[in-house]
Order: sequence, then structure tokens, then C-alpha cells
Amino acid sequence: MTVLYASRRWLWLAGAVPAALLTGLIMVVLPPDQTLDNLAEWLFKLSPFLCAVLAAATFPRGRFGPALVVTGVLVYMGYLDTALILRVLEYRQQGEFAVVYQFQLFVVTYIVLFGLLAFRLGGARTATVLKVGAAAVLVVISGLNDLGFWVMNDWEGARPATLDWASHIIVFTGGPPSVPVAVVFLLVHLVLAGVVLALPVERWVDERLAR
Repeated sequence: MTVLYASRRWLWLAGAVPAALLTGLIMVVLPPDQTLDNLAEWLFKLSPFLCAVLAAATFPRGRFGPALVVTGVLVYMGYLDTALILRVLEYRQQGEFAVVYQFQLFVVTYIVLFGLLAFRLGGARTATVLKVGAAAVLVVISGLNDLGFWVMNDWEGARPATLDWASHIIVFTGGPPSVPVAVVFLLVHLVLAGVVLALPVERWVDERLAR
């Protein structure tokens, strides 16, 4: 750990490089896919997010922080916002929802990482950002948005008894989860996120470095 601490100014590249490569592979090379078929694919699709959390947590703090935050806002307003709208319009014309779904997940990841990076540039420790990032990932994969869709969508007739679209839950349950199962899945992830936030990771790191 001491060696890693000594080379911390470059450690962020260990997460940023694989995150960029995996994101390019998923977003550009592979065709858009709305459904996860197994746990291996679930982990593969999640891996760029995890690597990017590591990059944000180890990014060097310095005087360029304000400029980087403003640049992040420019990227969102100058590209991501319009790109998402264009994909929604394309979906209305061609019915390719997988393209919209894939890009929406990318935007969600971007927003979470933007918050983590701003937190880091504002002075947060690596251990703290990693802890917050892990909790945020747990919330993202908790199925909260799937239950939100079940509640807020204007269904024709009664609401469905199962969440057939929540493939990231299906890979764990083996079939479309019922609403109670999805709620339990959500609560488990929220509890885990709370546990992660409560862990004294910073103290553990300080004790390890002191040795």
C-alpha cells in the first residue's frame, strides 16, 4: 500500500485506461443490447463503471479542479444532452429502443462519475471517494429505476405482476422478478450501500500506512 501511495499521482490511469477501452468496446464496437443474458455479461457491462470509479477516486487534486468540473458540464450540455435526444427521436422513427437504453445507461454512469470526480477535486480522500463510489454503484444496480418505471408508467390496464424488462435482476433470480422480489432486491442493495458508507475505511487506511 505504501508503494501505491508513493505513486498515487499516476494511479488514476490504472482505472482510466481500461475504463476508456471497455467503454469504447461496449458503446462503439458491440451492437446495442438491452438484455443481459448471464452474470458474466452483467459483470462485463459493469466493469467500465467500476474502473472509472477507481480513476475518479485516485485522480490527482490540483489547481485545475474548477476547470475540469466546468469541462464536465460543457461535455454534458454540448454533447450528451443532445445525443440522447437524437437517439430518442431515432427511436420514434425506427423503434430501436436498445440504442436509447444503452446511451441512457451511459449518461447515468457519466452523472455518477461527474459527482465523484467533483467530490475528489473538492478535497475528498481516495478512500472516501472509493467508499462513496461503491455505494453509488450499488444504488445504480439496485433496480430502483425499474421499480420507478413500474410505478410511473401509464400502463394500459393493470400494472404487470413481474418486471420482465429488468434483466440485471433476472440474471440473479433466474426469471422475471415479481414486484415483492424486486423490492427485496432494492432494499438489499440500499442496505449494502448504507453499510459501505458506514465502514471506517479511512481509519483502516491510516492505520495501514502508519505501519
